[in-house]
Amino acid sequence: MMDAEFWHRRWQDNQIGFHQHEATPMLQTHWATIGAPTGSRVFVPLAGKSLDMLWLAAQGHRVLGIELSPLAVAQFFAENALQPEIVETACGLLHRAGPIELILGDVFSLDAEALADCAAVYDRAALIALPPELRERYVAELYARLPRGCRGLLISMEYPQQEKEGPPFAVHEREVRERLGSDWAVELLEREAILDSQPNFIAQGVTALANCAYRLEKFE
Repeated sequence: MMDAEFWHRRWQDNQIGFHQHEATPMLQTHWATIGAPTGSRVFVPLAGKSLDMLWLAAQGHRVLGIELSPLAVAQFFAENALQPEIVETACGLLHRAGPIELILGDVFSLDAEALADCAAVYDRAALIALPPELRERYVAELYARLPRGCRGLLISMEYPQQEKEGPPFAVHEREVRERLGSDWAVELLEREAILDSQPNFIAQGVTALANCAYRLEKFE
């Protein structure tokens, strides 16, 4: 069962293969097409200690991340030599350092008020981290609370789900459109085959693997 304890154990055991040691290439390639204004606030769900938050801040954005693991939050600031101000909020402990705010808390605790000034959302490791029943709740609650006109970059992963247990889970284009299409314009920007560079997937018998980038815009 993928409860909070599952993720706490992953961080405690340093089983964080999803963490990247540089900004995500698809983010760097496609972010400009999203059209998020400089200075606008970008929501990063299930942020971990992602360096993508630093990259977004370097583009002139304010960043609002949320992460369940206290280890991930502490490591993000320590590894990047940042000294956060810590404030208790209704959604969890808010850590603030310059343009980056990272909440230690449950993503489902965020309400529409907390997300009201987010002009954009960047989702690389949230949707694909969740099993189907939680993906349904996540989109129905979190994406619904983002304001109208919000722009987004979603990066998903595609592979034959029967060949490997998640996480990360396979989220194919059809599911992205079915879950988001009623409230968001969805445009596939890129599908990149990556199996040759993923020996762990090959070792588990996966026969095809791709990353997909989508541009999102919530209907007014």
